[in-house]
Parts: sequence; C-alpha cells; structure tokens
Amino acid sequence: MLFNDVTAAASAVRPVVYTCIAMLAFAGNSIICRLALRDGAIDPATFTTIRLLAGAIALLLIFSVARRNTSFRSHGSWLSALVLFLYAVAFSFAYISLSAGTGALILFAFVQATMIVMSLWSGDRPSAPEWLGWTLAFAGVVWLVLPGVEAPPPGGALLMALSGIAWGIYSIRGRKESDALGSTTTNFLLSVVFVIALAAVTFANADISMRGVLLAVLSGALTSGVGYVVWYAALEYLSAMQAAMVQLSVPAIAAAGGVALLAEPVSMRLLVSSALVLGGISIAVTQKSKKISNS
Repeated sequence: MLFNDVTAAASAVRPVVYTCIAMLAFAGNSIICRLALRDGAIDPATFTTIRLLAGAIALLLIFSVARRNTSFRSHGSWLSALVLFLYAVAFSFAYISLSAGTGALILFAFVQATMIVMSLWSGDRPSAPEWLGWTLAFAGVVWLVLPGVEAPPPGGALLMALSGIAWGIYSIRGRKESDALGSTTTNFLLSVVFVIALAAVTFANADISMRGVLLAVLSGALTSGVGYVVWYAALEYLSAMQAAMVQLSVPAIAAAGGVALLAEPVSMRLLVSSALVLGGISIAVTQKSKKISNS
C-alpha cells in the first residue's frame, strides 16, 4: 500500500517537475546568451554555431539511448531546420543589445502573435475577450519598443521579433509531428548544414574565448537540447492551453535571472509592458480554454 501511495505521488509530481525544469531551461537560454554576448566572450555567429552543434550532439545521444534500434530519419524536415536556424541566429544577434528580460518578453510575445495569425489564417475566429487580451498584449509590446530613454535598441528588438516569429512557425510545424523527440533530433542535425554555411561566412571575424565556448555548449546541450526533451515530456501531461499559460512565466524568470546574475536594471517601462503582455495573453488563453471546454 505504501509503495502504491509513493508511486501515485511521484506520478502526480512528475508533470510539475518537468514543467518547472523546462521553463527554467527556456529562461536559461536568454540568460546564458546574454551572459556570453554582453561582455564579448564570444561573437553571436559563433555562439549560434556552437549552440546548434552542441544541441544536435546532445539530442542524438539522448535519442540513441531512449530509442535504440529506431530511426529518426522519417521525422523532421529541411524547412523546420531552416526555421530553427533562423530563430537561433536572430536570437543571438538580438542579445548583443537587449537585456535578458526584455529579449524574452519580445520573443514570447511574437511567438504568441505568430500562432494567433496562423490560427486566424486557418479559420479560427476569436471571441471578444480573446481580442481584448491580444490587443492588450500587442499594446504592451508597442509600449516597450516606442522610442524613448528606456526603449530597447530598435535593431535588437526587430531581430528578437524575427526570432519569435521563427520559433512560432517552428512550434506550429512541430504540432504535426507524431514523434517530438525524433523530429527535434532530425531538425537539429539538419540545421548543422546552415550552421556550417554561417561559420564559413563569419569565420574571419570570429571572436572566441573558452568561457564563451562553454556557455554556448551549455546553452545548446542543456537548456536547448535537454530542455526541449523535458518540455516534450511535460506536454504529455498538459493541455494546449496549459502549455501556453505556463510559458508566460519565462519572461519573468528571465528578467529575475538578469537582475540576479547579470545585475541588469528593471525599468518601469519593462514592468508595465510585461504586465500588459502577460496579462493580455493570460486573458486570451484562459478564454480560449473556456471556449474549448464548453464546446
């Protein structure tokens, strides 16, 4: 009886643990990238190259252990690999000038915006509360990037928006895959082709230190490769709406990490924008969840 109770308790806690680890990994990507690029420990192109290579190797090892005698070649695609590469390279170049919290907020706002547009394109029609939520979120992003003393650099903000759009497209394409681990492993491996091209073009201007390389490997192998695997494990226990809701914690975690580990300031503009974006998305996602449960 005691053994059964312990097993049941462990099963109940497992999705919470998986989800928390995944959110920390997502926020960790922002913090590690900013940490590596802020002080010039590595250039953004080389960081991207090493990150994706390390992620591909880590995922290949994980797949080999978890799926012995199983092929992953039937999963993933060149288009998804290209979108993954665009996300990663824009992400790195954006963090030359953005703080960890600001970058994460812009990233996830545009991830959500991309998924909304694709949902509308497919025929979904939001309710009035959903429109209100998305409008508040959009207003928060606009407020964040409006010109002013506290506004983030426009170039960095634009690059992070592009990164968010790419990640949103990658996420939407991933929904069609029946094997998340297999497709992610394949996409990372295929992205190596684009990484090699990037390295060839930027090799002459590469700026590498041991610290920068270690941070890039940490980002690729741990917070990207292992983080994505843990996230897919968590998704087995979460509804689509729950998955969207928990990701709202990432900008807050990244901002807190930026303050604690990087001594980055938190401006009033960032706080107001965060409240609008996260609050608006929460309203929209919650309303969507109610609509689904009532249908």
